[in-house]
Amino acid sequence: IDHQGIRVELIGMIENFYDKSQNLKFLTLSRELEPPGTLSENTTCEFNFNNVEMEYESYCGICVRVRYFIQISINRSYGTIRDEQEFVVFNPALEPDTNHKLRMEVGIEECLHIEFEYQSSKYTLKDVVVGKVHFNLVRIKIKQMELAIVRKETVGSGQTSETQKETLGKYEVMDGAPVKGEEIPIRYYLAGVDLTPTYLNVSKRFSTRYYLSLILIDSEDRSCLLYTSDAADDM
Repeated sequence: IDHQGIRVELIGMIENFYDKSQNLKFLTLSRELEPPGTLSENTTCEFNFNNVEMEYESYCGICVRVRYFIQISINRSYGTIRDEQEFVVFNPALEPDTNHKLRMEVGIEECLHIEFEYQSSKYTLKDVVVGKVHFNLVRIKIKQMELAIVRKETVGSGQTSETQKETLGKYEVMDGAPVKGEEIPIRYYLAGVDLTPTYLNVSKRFSTRYYLSLILIDSEDRSCLLYTSDAADDM
């Protein structure tokens, strides 16, 4: 194969699945492996990229993804041969100094009043959500309660931003009608949920947050969705 040079590149990119004009290469490093010449037999070229700062973690979400890959290019006068190999970047984070409880009171006037509490507001990806729901007033026929893990992904900023959400998992907390004064314990294992860390304003392109939500279903199959504050999975 006659060629005009062989190059290897280390590339970090944010890709928008629905608008390729929003794609961003935030990292590009290159090395020349071979000068112009001819390949006539199997050849091995060694390379390295030392002390590279990979600021963002690999991520694949609803609308965007962050990916890193090595790309090899063999330049020829009649076209370029390219191949790439993707790899994953994970940046371990320190445990936060404070991890306060999540607590909220919600209800419907003169019909329903409940309090719910979770022991933590931040979780590791394999953690356990522990909490409780206390019914102070119940005057509607509730037949079921579920806990859901919701991911919200916001792309862009300001008035042009768009938010997409998906439910990653549900867990039935209660089956049957509660009574005033009843307290329902919650224990939900996150190991079986496809989570990533929480990301905030990655390169001013996107953010990803996670929410714990309680869903109440009455006897007529009407549902009431109760969100807590967002619970971060970034420890």
